[in-house]
Amino acid sequence: LAVNVSDMAAMGAQPRWALLAVALPAATESWIEKFARGFFACADTYGVDVIGGDTTKGPRNLCVTIFGEVPQGAALRRSGARPGDEIWVSGTPGRAALGLAHLQGRIVLAEPQLADCLAALHRPQPRVELGLALRGLATAAIDVSDGLLADLGLILEASGVAAQLRLAVSPAPTFADQ
Repeated sequence: LAVNVSDMAAMGAQPRWALLAVALPAATESWIEKFARGFFACADTYGVDVIGGDTTKGPRNLCVTIFGEVPQGAALRRSGARPGDEIWVSGTPGRAALGLAHLQGRIVLAEPQLADCLAALHRPQPRVELGLALRGLATAAIDVSDGLLADLGLILEASGVAAQLRLAVSPAPTFADQ
């Protein structure tokens, strides 16, 4: 659910309602209770009402559909970037990927980085308030959960622009004509 809420935030939308469809081959009552506790805690945190869904037996599949609200014409879209726009990123990209790489044995993280990266992986923090605040300010936005370069590429393609990234320099990188 947090991933879906984050997508809403990146559009400047207020998340409102969600549907949950679940198929499981088998599940213990304990697993279902823990899953439901986490799912509904996330819904409560972001003011999302779970309004329905479906459950069935089958190969494991969890599908969330989310609905939100944004004033007409105020949605932040991938296609709105223009030459000269600055590129801004909130948070610290890559923390969840590092946590996953640690769990897969591809890297070794020591504390406190391990705890931080695992928290980012297991409990992502959607930036709803930031998304709402960016309405009317940002020209384009996207959730970078698939990776900064991959998601920036989606904005560039949709907007028909190119970008130069200069990390840790001022002023911020800007979009350029393609």
